[in-house]
Amino acid sequence: MHTDPPLQSGVQRGMSGCPSRLSASTLRPALAGAVLLAAGSTSVLAYTATLTAAAPEAIYLQVGVGLFTGGNYTPIQGDGQPTGTPGNNPTVNTVSVSLTTAQVGNGTAVAMTTNSTATQSYWDGYTFCTVPAQLYIGGFYRTASGNTAAAQVTATVPAALTDPNGDTLPFSKISWTSSGNGDFGAEPFPAGTFVNGGTQTVGTMASNTWNESCWTFSYANNTTPKSGFYTGTVTYTMTTP
Repeated sequence: MHTDPPLQSGVQRGMSGCPSRLSASTLRPALAGAVLLAAGSTSVLAYTATLTAAAPEAIYLQVGVGLFTGGNYTPIQGDGQPTGTPGNNPTVNTVSVSLTTAQVGNGTAVAMTTNSTATQSYWDGYTFCTVPAQLYIGGFYRTASGNTAAAQVTATVPAALTDPNGDTLPFSKISWTSSGNGDFGAEPFPAGTFVNGGTQTVGTMASNTWNESCWTFSYANNTTPKSGFYTGTVTYTMTTP
């Protein structure tokens, strides 16, 4: 991120709807400005919906834009399969913010925005997130029968955001809140702050459920790094038992 330019972070969504034990999506954060670059149904709670168990087992993870062809997950067909077909989307979205020289390091957190266009849920087409302020995260974990342990969704975070000159900015300067249009209650993908290098859990999915949240990112802006455009890539992964 540049001292004068915007702070940006990129996010990519990846997903797998085929029988698989792992689905990943990558987030490419970038921050510009004085420094950092980081990258339901009409009735909703903190949105989680129960799925009909059906073979084959399948998982889907979406961070940012996703892909369903032929319709949404609902209405569910008689054999328990979704109406639409989930697919892989290689798009990499970004989350960014611009800081002026006067703003840099003034201690006032700055809201970040995304270039993702994902607003509607592939569960039922409900407009769940608001862009560019929010980034969609969600998906499903379906087993062939009964319940098993929950799937874990993790973020693998680099040690720091970096600029072309090798200057660094801690990833922990970026945090997020979690909500969704019409939501209330605990979110399946709760608020959090990035770690400075390592893997952190950002949510869980009980078996045979659809889960989704909308994340709003912000940059702490409480240090004065060297002017530059800082970037980094965070990889999101869902792992089943």
